[in-house]
Amino acid sequence: MTLAAVAGWSDWKSRRIPNWLTLSGFLVGLGANTLAWRWEGTKTALAGSALALLLLLPAVLLRGLGAGDWKLMGALGAILGWKQMVLVLLASIFLAALIALGQMIGQKRVRTTLTNLWELVRGFFIFGLRPHPELTIDNPRSATLPFGVAAAVATVLCYGLIAVGR
Repeated sequence: MTLAAVAGWSDWKSRRIPNWLTLSGFLVGLGANTLAWRWEGTKTALAGSALALLLLLPAVLLRGLGAGDWKLMGALGAILGWKQMVLVLLASIFLAALIALGQMIGQKRVRTTLTNLWELVRGFFIFGLRPHPELTIDNPRSATLPFGVAAAVATVLCYGLIAVGR
């Protein structure tokens, strides 16, 4: 939970999640799971990391998700393992969607956002897995949100639910 909280704070303040944080989180998760459950722990940590990284890779390639957010989810996967990572990943995406919806309504960009979404979907089917020249997180005019914050909140909520369920 500490990794998620520090990453969420960093993403909130600077819109960056540092590599030292994600790499150390991955190594701690891999090491802790290996020490606790030997080979099974190693497999669980690697599977959790791979699940997050593979599922989110298209969003990174399309420049809809930053590499720091992507690496954070991989590190969380190594800590949590694949079963818990499924829950955290789904909750993170849901919370990010709620944040985006709030931004879209608050900034009065509903029509623009829906038009852009249509353009992205259309472009995907026409051009494949290539970023849109204007609709990316690299465009300073684009509205973006700190996915690391959604991931942090989701991790804390899900970890709490998992802990209560035990």
